Amino acid sequence: MSRLVVVSNRLADPRRPAAGGLAVALGETLNRTGGLWFGWSGTVDPGGTPGEGALQVRQAGAVTLATVDLCREDHASYYLGYSNSVLWPVFHYRLDLADFHTADIDGYRRVNRLFARRLRPLLRDDDVLWVHDYHLIPLAAELRALGCRQRIGFFLHIPVPPPPLLAAIPQHEWLMRAFLAYDLLGLQSETDVGHFTQWLGTEAGAKRLDAQHLRAFGATVRVGAFPIGIDVDEFERLGHAAEAMDTFHALRDEYSRRRLLLGIDRLDYSKGIPQRVRAFRELLQRYPENRHSATLVMIASPSRDSVHAYADLRHELEGLCGAINGDYGDLDWMPLRYIHRTVSRRRVPGLCRASAVGLVTPLRDGMNLVAKEYVAAQDPEDPGVLVLSRFAGAAEQLHEALLVNPYDVQGMAATIQAALHMPLAERQRRHRQLMARIRAQDVHWWRRGFLDALDQCEPASASTSASGA
Repeated sequence: MSRLVVVSNRLADPRRPAAGGLAVALGETLNRTGGLWFGWSGTVDPGGTPGEGALQVRQAGAVTLATVDLCREDHASYYLGYSNSVLWPVFHYRLDLADFHTADIDGYRRVNRLFARRLRPLLRDDDVLWVHDYHLIPLAAELRALGCRQRIGFFLHIPVPPPPLLAAIPQHEWLMRAFLAYDLLGLQSETDVGHFTQWLGTEAGAKRLDAQHLRAFGATVRVGAFPIGIDVDEFERLGHAAEAMDTFHALRDEYSRRRLLLGIDRLDYSKGIPQRVRAFRELLQRYPENRHSATLVMIASPSRDSVHAYADLRHELEGLCGAINGDYGDLDWMPLRYIHRTVSRRRVPGLCRASAVGLVTPLRDGMNLVAKEYVAAQDPEDPGVLVLSRFAGAAEQLHEALLVNPYDVQGMAATIQAALHMPLAERQRRHRQLMARIRAQDVHWWRRGFLDALDQCEPASASTSASGA
């Protein structure tokens, strides 16, 4: 059996499920193969040299964890700069928030080259590599330049924008060409596959070999949609644990005369949080029967507060929330509870179960697993209703949710009103269908599907150099 090597910007101990969904998904295979997980340590060395970084290797049971430190300059250009100030906004359709600096792309390439140099000596000839997310797009090209011929797959957790937006990225041809060094490219949705293949066709004259394989720049890549899921059983166990049940009972008692609406997000401009709050205001304005009846619990955990776009978003959101409570609140009812801090994951199932409506309304999202967690947390006898943005990758799977356009504030308000008044039988029917799908297409289904597809790929026979791309 080939050893699995996982590469991601950050990594976690797979023995601890609370470390994150990726650890849960990959832990089984990593442990079975005695795998290796490689990534940035999270440490920024203020005295470090650009393009250099110490390698640390430790064991976590059967899994080897290997991490590399970054110097301050590389962290600023690779992580804060190119990854999160160029790729993140552009891939989420926000060209207006992208900050293009030549030094940042140089740092991004330099860190990927550093990771390739540190990883290469740790690899075995029959390893299978699975690289994750936008921080590491050129990693396979750098590994190929060092002589790696192992199967290498890549999964992009964020959406792929249409070709005209991709073309706005300086040196976008180099970036897109780097994808062709992988044997398998996994994307979240069929929409993402369409955008990627359109770019290859229009910008690179790609030749379609069959339904899944494309050839461009002298290389062949298999491209497919592999929508990521959640560990339903693990989340259900979490939902029956003491902290989740305590949260559920406390909210049910406190809001026994109210209907709860819930939004849980990182504070990020891709999540559509101001639009959601405006829709709630519209709900109170257009449907006054919800006053003193509906309460929105809006949890927006901190995210990159040092970046101006995020600081501006926080100020906007605080102003919107304060205005709603000031205009509609009363001594015995505040319409909106806004929480700007991270809430324990152990409490999330209880929050979801206590809410009549879950609002998952990003402007653009690769998948959005909160939508699936909301469904998994519900009481099947009296389930809440999921209101989901049609621009989330999850919308391609969760057809029985109430789909909305987050830019249409009045339309969202009308849909929330419909959710609050949906008959029990319809809520139960929708929940049964949603639950069956997220259970069938869970995170283990995602992992198996990707690795099975990668196993079918022929190992690379041609080199694709990032520097020459």
